[in-house]
Amino acid sequence: MTTEIKNKRASFDYILSNRLTAGVVLYGTEIKSIREGKASLADTYCIFIGNELWIKNMQISAYRLGTFYNHDVKRDRKLLLTKRELRKFQRATKETGYTIIPVRLFIAENGYAKLEIALARGKKAYDKRQSLKENDARREMRDTKML
Repeated sequence: MTTEIKNKRASFDYILSNRLTAGVVLYGTEIKSIREGKASLADTYCIFIGNELWIKNMQISAYRLGTFYNHDVKRDRKLLLTKRELRKFQRATKETGYTIIPVRLFIAENGYAKLEIALARGKKAYDKRQSLKENDARREMRDTKML
């Protein structure tokens, strides 16, 4: 069983460009909750504090079998990237309109939690309408093929 949590609004609200996979610093009860699928990427974003990249507002529910060792549900978590990747994203976010958005949280083959992040630029209202039209057309073509 693979655990994969997606940020469904990311591709609708943003134009996603560069993507990277980053490690996440977690507590023991957090990884157990992620393996149960009890996490949410809604309204999450990444921010630089010093030369480190942190994820804000990622909700990982409290582990059901945890005692007083349970984690804080919405704490800030550090992302693990190389210095080259950090510099590249830091330069890009200094340009106006760009931000870093988490797209997907998953458990890698080695058992570690990984977060796919993307450099994103916000869409305008007419871009969102265009995306909806394209999705409707794609869905309609798929439905006519099935008939």
